[in-house]
Amino acid sequence: MNNRLPPAWSKHIKPGPAPKAKGPILKPMMNVQKGIAQSRAQADDALLKQAYMHQQENRLDEAQDLCLRVLARTPNHPLALYILGTLYQRYDDEMALRYFARAVGEEPENPYYHLSLGEAYVKVSEYSQAIKHMQYALELQPGLVDVLCGLARAYTKFDKPDMALPLYEKALKINRDHPKVRTGLASALSSLGRMDEAAVYLKEAIKRRIDMPAAYNDLVQTRKFTEEPEELQSILRELGNPKLDPEGAHKLHHAAGKVLNDLKRYGEAFDHFNKAKQASGHSFDIDLYRRWIDSLIETFTPDFLAARAGYGNPSDVPVFVVGMPRSGTTLTEQICASHPDVHGAGELNKLRRVANAIGLKTSSAGDLNQSIMSITEDLSRTLAEEHLSYLREWAPAALRVMDKMPHNFELIGLIGLLFPNARIIHCRRDAIDNCVSCFVLSFNKGHSYNTDLHTLGLYYREYDRLMRHWNEVFPGLIFENRYEALVEDQEAQSRRLMDYLGLPWDDACLRFFDRDGSVNTPSRWQVRQPIYKSSVKRWKNYENEIQPLIQSLGDLAEI
Repeated sequence: MNNRLPPAWSKHIKPGPAPKAKGPILKPMMNVQKGIAQSRAQADDALLKQAYMHQQENRLDEAQDLCLRVLARTPNHPLALYILGTLYQRYDDEMALRYFARAVGEEPENPYYHLSLGEAYVKVSEYSQAIKHMQYALELQPGLVDVLCGLARAYTKFDKPDMALPLYEKALKINRDHPKVRTGLASALSSLGRMDEAAVYLKEAIKRRIDMPAAYNDLVQTRKFTEEPEELQSILRELGNPKLDPEGAHKLHHAAGKVLNDLKRYGEAFDHFNKAKQASGHSFDIDLYRRWIDSLIETFTPDFLAARAGYGNPSDVPVFVVGMPRSGTTLTEQICASHPDVHGAGELNKLRRVANAIGLKTSSAGDLNQSIMSITEDLSRTLAEEHLSYLREWAPAALRVMDKMPHNFELIGLIGLLFPNARIIHCRRDAIDNCVSCFVLSFNKGHSYNTDLHTLGLYYREYDRLMRHWNEVFPGLIFENRYEALVEDQEAQSRRLMDYLGLPWDDACLRFFDRDGSVNTPSRWQVRQPIYKSSVKRWKNYENEIQPLIQSLGDLAEI
């Protein structure tokens, strides 16, 4: 959550200018109006200070109520809008964007408002907009470390980590103890494959006790351990700190689990992975999700799609790599993006934003007809063209631009309406291996189905059910890329991928681990290595611990 409040924030609360008096008779009235305005401003000031205190104490509903009271009396109050934006950042990116944009509109010379708006744009993968606002914030207040780090992070996400490095280095010179500088610099270096350099900055952060849980968790991802590192005992000591918060415990348990897994101490590793999930506090409504999958299957029928055969844009530029996380989506993207005519844009939120805007989201389970019927032929073309413009920002000359957001498997029906000629690569992996690989990673709240093994198995069954439906209603459209086939014979499967993309073969695809592009997913260490087979049937290392998963997978578990 963004708890940052602009310094000297009361100066941002300004009563509107009183009209000039036109004669002596109006002076007393003007004085009364001025007094009322000042009194209202003071009351707003007090309410917003109280709202900020509530926010710090995690009393978010009370903070929101106070901000809305201010807006009811003083519409478009910039600071009230800003605080509301920070509150919505926890669970509604679109609402956060709207409030930050309104705050910027009311007070365009405030660098903090531009920074927060830029950070909100980063969360929804609108990197050009994010960079624009953060650059303007720097013009308003050069040397502001939060802005330097925010802009650097946006460049890293936008596949330009080389532009992030000097910004982080400048920030480091200004404030060597800022919590975002070293971990951010390490992230940019890691995305470039410079793992050893990244580790140096993470160790410095740990030594200075700056954002230690995140630094430890990132540090253990920079290499594979063959003997116990000194960091393991340090991590275990930190886990005994009585002041450790749940988020810190979540990260440290995952870090310990990763090291122990590398060392083949599987029982100890899984104990830490379980404790990490417990610390996260996340939960998932599998019944609601199942009803939503029902709605998608009932809505996107062959007849429905046939009636909309002329919708969207015929471009063959978009490529969507979908599947469960940890199914080989990053590896697939790296192989394809090694081709000179393909650009890998990473995991983009653009399609999800379109889906949310038209009501195609889990909360609409039960009735999607109204949402889907709102997509007219004209609207489908408009949405498709806007999406293409967005993709062109990444690589104007590329013949194919890949979006590897795994959970776009839920939105293949929408893809069919917008881009009937898009390529869709479905990455599939052994179900138990796939789920175990998910479980041992530190995912955010958006992956709360990953919190316990039983729910994870049930979620996988819903994913499988939906993918079988898409294959029925889009026969021959979706290329299934089996992870096991890819690691068994990389060249043969890579050639099939290129054929599916309609591109001539290029030997660069065999040396995907040498490409210069950045990688910003948990797989960034693995995809810098040649293909290895040790991840196949990895689940057997945890066979005793994962029985709830195997049971919930049912007939999908290939034992």
